[in-house]
Amino acid sequence: MISHEQNGIKYYKFGTLGFSGVTQAVFTRQGGFSQVPWNSLNLGGTVGDNPDHVERNLKLLLKTLGCGPGQLVQVRQISSANVILVNEPMDAIYQADAMITNTPGLLMLMRFADCVPILFVDPTKNAVGIAHAGWRGTVEQVSYHAVCAMENNFGTNPSDLFAAIGPSIGPCHYEVGADVIERVKDTFADNSNEILIKDKDAVKLDLWKANTISLRKAGVEKIEISEICTGCNTEEWYSHRKEGRKTGRFAAVIGLI
Repeated sequence: MISHEQNGIKYYKFGTLGFSGVTQAVFTRQGGFSQVPWNSLNLGGTVGDNPDHVERNLKLLLKTLGCGPGQLVQVRQISSANVILVNEPMDAIYQADAMITNTPGLLMLMRFADCVPILFVDPTKNAVGIAHAGWRGTVEQVSYHAVCAMENNFGTNPSDLFAAIGPSIGPCHYEVGADVIERVKDTFADNSNEILIKDKDAVKLDLWKANTISLRKAGVEKIEISEICTGCNTEEWYSHRKEGRKTGRFAAVIGLI
């Protein structure tokens, strides 16, 4: 990932997704208007922050990318494998955890605080996508279903697709219990040994590895992994697990702008 700073806010771009006509970024928590404990570029409107601060943060994000609110596409994230095909601006009227589009002029935005941002670019069919994968979305294989949706709607060949896994909770900080362990074993079978890491008396979950396995199962060969743990880097990223319930949400965006 490549670091950028503009209008006082810091964000990253994936080097492998740097195609002409594609706008993509993962914004850190730095440079916004929100106060402690949501400081400062909080994009989460349901976490207790001042709504005026959240709105100003969103306007600042859009300004940084040279976009307007009329280009924004959002969904209600519910930790699912639901994928939405979008062709016009939308303000969280559907429940989903992945969006795909081949319509120019739209900016798809999702929010994170430990869950995995996954961005997709098909430079051959000129289409893009974004997914939100917490442990539930991961065991439901939302990344796999996003690729399938791009195949079905755009004729994407998975071998042409570029995927990028952004900052999220790493296996160093993600201890899980018996219910999650069982779901991971059910979904990933023999591969679960690569995903569930024994650490003394605990078991930790590697969301990066799990989503990489799902992407490869879908036929994706070109995958960039940031390997940035939100729990290890709370000065740049929000982390629900590390900071507790009161924290903000950072944004990942992609579009054909």
